[in-house]
Amino acid sequence: MTKVEDFQGKTVMVAGLGVSGVSACERLRDAGATVLAYDERKPDADLHKFEDIDFDALDAIVTSPVFAPSTPFLAEAARRGIDTMSEVELAWRLRVPSTSTGKPASWVGITGTNGKTSTTEMTSEVLRAARLKAPAVGNIGTPVSSASVDPANDALVVELSSFQMHYTDSLELDCAAITNLADDHLDWHGGFENYAADKAKVYRGVKRALVYNADDARVTALAEAAHPAEGCRRVGFTLGAPAEGQIGVEDGWIVDRSGLRDEDAAERMARVLDFTHLCEPDGTVYPHLLADALCALALSLGMGVPAATAIGALKQFAPGGHRIAKVAEAKVPGGSIRFVDDSKATNAHAAHASLSSFAPGSVVWIAGGLAKGSRFEDLVTDQAHTMSAAVIIGVDQKPMLEAFAAKAPEIPLTVIDPEPRDTVMDRAVEAAGSYAKAGSVVLMAPACASMDQFKSYADRGDRFAKAARQWVAAHGE
Repeated sequence: MTKVEDFQGKTVMVAGLGVSGVSACERLRDAGATVLAYDERKPDADLHKFEDIDFDALDAIVTSPVFAPSTPFLAEAARRGIDTMSEVELAWRLRVPSTSTGKPASWVGITGTNGKTSTTEMTSEVLRAARLKAPAVGNIGTPVSSASVDPANDALVVELSSFQMHYTDSLELDCAAITNLADDHLDWHGGFENYAADKAKVYRGVKRALVYNADDARVTALAEAAHPAEGCRRVGFTLGAPAEGQIGVEDGWIVDRSGLRDEDAAERMARVLDFTHLCEPDGTVYPHLLADALCALALSLGMGVPAATAIGALKQFAPGGHRIAKVAEAKVPGGSIRFVDDSKATNAHAAHASLSSFAPGSVVWIAGGLAKGSRFEDLVTDQAHTMSAAVIIGVDQKPMLEAFAAKAPEIPLTVIDPEPRDTVMDRAVEAAGSYAKAGSVVLMAPACASMDQFKSYADRGDRFAKAARQWVAAHGE
């Protein structure tokens, strides 16, 4: 394969005309390439089916995560040795110097099964508090191929999916993190080992701080096996007391033993309870959000941000929508019923983190959707003690129902008929409310993707919030 570095005069096919694909087309044309857009569903694309592609004319392909490596045109490109890349790889190759430094913007890359978005947003917030223009890009915000050619940017904080990393091979990040690893998208990657190997690319050649989840054995193993640049520090984050080379929590304080700061710096940085967005009203800490904050802190210190600036920015940070957000509360005799939207919990690992944030027996769980081949027996076994009841939505209900039948048959269930789709969430919330009592949390953390019945996880969360508010108006005191 001949790697294309200069796109002037080259012919490049861009597969998939989503937001990132459109950006890739624009950037390639700016770079002097002839661009052929491939999309089966977009009438304005140049190519619409495999038979339309003249592989002999192509110098490179930029592909969307929609297409798995087994897709016929990608398999044929691999057979022919055509340079095939993600939009992230294209962005890296097209980088321009920053006006502030004369060098390309620093990149901070964040990947993992869950927590990527929160960690990316937190890290961007900290770097901007340090007076850097450092947008959150990639899977969120501006397409990375547009951000990488903007000379006003000092740094890019890039959320990286495993799909993007599969066709990304040139990155040498300033700081990089893997938040956690769990089974996800295994059909696309062809198994967990391939999935983990694509995630691990984020550590290759990282220059300043290689950040890893020290509480996740598989992430720790990838960090230990990685080959960063000389002088790069490996920094673990943990919800327990940190060892040397780690940031963690001890006696309710965030403690820094990473070695990223001056040796004389105090280890204790801030009390966990001072981070109000990481906590329930009663002071109970959301463990997964605390882990995201510790990861963002390690990345920020790795980028040279002063500790006081980083802590101050993290205290002010407000999580984005559909992440364990209270959307309604009903006053009832003896207390209240809270409705919590965690629609972003689209797999079992994320739902486990969400469920584990609440008291035993307190959760009426709304679960289900597009299972993507996942099984839920381990999740139900581990979190049955948290639930008082469950409401199952989605077209693909069988895996969730089988998990409850096998592992927690004593938990009351209501199964929501998939049709009509426009009333699914209203019916689910009404059913959940019938189980709820003072002190209950109706938690919508579905452990599944949303596309079977909703436009997106955001649409699913919005519909839950609307239905919850309607329920409160009808049933609250």
